[in-house]
Amino acid sequence: MKKTGFYSLLAACMVTVFYSCNSATTRFQLYSPNGDLVLSVGKDTAGLYVYSLADKGEELISASQLGFEDMAQRRIPGADWKVTTSTASHDGVWKPVWGKRAEVKDQYNELTLDFHAPENKEGIDQIQIVFRVYGDGVAWRYIVPKTAKQRGDVSEECTQYCFAGDYTAWFYNGELHNLGPDRLSEVEGERQPVMTIQAGEHQFMALHEADLRTGEPLMLSSSKGKTMFEVVSKPARLEPGYLSAWRVILHGNTPGEMVDSHLIELLNPEPSGDFSWVKPGVAVWDWRINGAITDNGFTYSMNYPSWVRMVDFAAEQGFKYLVLDANWYGPEFDATSDPLSGGKVNDVKRILAYGKEKGVGIWLYLNDVGGRQFPIEETLKQYGEWGAAGVKYGFMNGTPEEKNVRTQLITRLCAENKLLVDFHDGPVHPYGQMRTWPNAVTREYCQAQLDAHRVFEPKTFVTSVFVNMLAGPLDMNNGMFDLRQGPTTRVDENQPVPSTVVAEAARTLITFSGVTILPDIPEMYHKYPELLAFLSAQRMPWKESRTLAGKIGAYIVMMRETDKDYLIAAATNEEARTLSIPLTFLPKGTYTAQLMLDGDDAHYLTNRESYQVETRKVKSGDSLSVKLAPGGGACLRIQKTGLSNQ
Repeated sequence: MKKTGFYSLLAACMVTVFYSCNSATTRFQLYSPNGDLVLSVGKDTAGLYVYSLADKGEELISASQLGFEDMAQRRIPGADWKVTTSTASHDGVWKPVWGKRAEVKDQYNELTLDFHAPENKEGIDQIQIVFRVYGDGVAWRYIVPKTAKQRGDVSEECTQYCFAGDYTAWFYNGELHNLGPDRLSEVEGERQPVMTIQAGEHQFMALHEADLRTGEPLMLSSSKGKTMFEVVSKPARLEPGYLSAWRVILHGNTPGEMVDSHLIELLNPEPSGDFSWVKPGVAVWDWRINGAITDNGFTYSMNYPSWVRMVDFAAEQGFKYLVLDANWYGPEFDATSDPLSGGKVNDVKRILAYGKEKGVGIWLYLNDVGGRQFPIEETLKQYGEWGAAGVKYGFMNGTPEEKNVRTQLITRLCAENKLLVDFHDGPVHPYGQMRTWPNAVTREYCQAQLDAHRVFEPKTFVTSVFVNMLAGPLDMNNGMFDLRQGPTTRVDENQPVPSTVVAEAARTLITFSGVTILPDIPEMYHKYPELLAFLSAQRMPWKESRTLAGKIGAYIVMMRETDKDYLIAAATNEEARTLSIPLTFLPKGTYTAQLMLDGDDAHYLTNRESYQVETRKVKSGDSLSVKLAPGGGACLRIQKTGLSNQ
């Protein structure tokens, strides 16, 4: 829809205020910086505060309630509360330590509603709701000012999302395939975010939260036959200084626009302190190599000789890390296993020293049992002094709220000891922590590719990148190149992976993570030299990232730029397809593109290792047509040094 002159005039105004015939009723409209998104806030006929959301005049969310209810079933804010307003605009640039791009626009318009309860009102007497509208979504949070005179318990948060149609949605589903696609009216019961919604051919939304400091992580609920979802997470006690998490609605005219968004991170505070030591990159891993046998008879295990081979391989390829997984200090669930002196600790110290010589950092696994049985402050301090690069923390226990508090503690302690951190095994969802704590580089907020004695299907990947990955960086362990048709020799999980070798390489680039953890042995990667070079070219931090095309549950095409290369990867579900990849991101000039494609006879179940390599001359504005096998993918590498002056 083109903006009319009148619409453009309205869009230029940050906030429009409408007064009804009843002077007690006021409605505010807050516009995005480009004028497309409009968030309306006001009272409904019952006097309850509600909001609605529209894009270019099309309503997406109709009047939906805001606020809380106290133990006496009184609304906060109530219909009789006085309200004053203030507005602000922000136009800045965020330069992350690492992320999807080197520079991020930080532009929004803001409206604050400051509510005051009538005199002698019991319970909380002040609350603010701060609304922000960005170009790619909206957010609001509840604040109890420090000047509030009272505090109070609340029975529930009343935030609703009343969708304007019976749209289609997908949901996070732990370490299983995502739920959906579901019609909103068919959903019953509680669902976890991220919730991704398709409202039309060019209308997409996603529900999540940002900057969760206290209270339970977001949980959504709906009743069958309705298109309304509500927050059912129990909030923390309202008291002076209280800050809720931001309630976030991402928006895009394509699902890829939400993948490329930074809205969740931007709603978190800037970091405090120096994080220049944080270096994202590719890692090798000792868990899935365990039991692999080479052609010359070497058997990989989780031991020092295998670690040395992995460090040598990482150094040769320019990979930054080796991740040591469970049981290195003793059985991980045994309360007597000492994470500072047990098991193979002497060999671990040896590989830390060897890795330092080779320029490869070593990550150490720590199970929550060991993390609680022994003082966590001392353990992480010692790992930092040993020279470890990071900690992979597994199987954290507790309620979701308790796990969030502990996650914050461990992230902070890791930062103090210059350790990166990766949370695994049912972690609390990401909510933009990587901005405040750049050492929080990834977590297993997904079904990892080889997890819990099962492997995921191709459709899982091309769904979770549009759902789970909207919350933040994922540790999905893609990149298995041992794709034999029968069982492998691996110890923990020997099932064959339903994928093609090209798709496996492609998934490593598509999955956003601060540490891309590869699951296979060097010998398997050396069998495919062009694909190995594609993995080695993934030198983070990224200068730019862009989702070039995609359909939820069907396919995705991603471009990521390094100092030396433009890397493009595509992946599909169980269906073969031909994709046209636009090269509009290229600067003027002619380049040589290396294409790594599925073989003509490739198939994710019956012929996984078939692939072909070709080169083509390309320039900006071209579109490359590539064929993807069922469950397959495509990888393209365009080196910047290939530029000519033509």
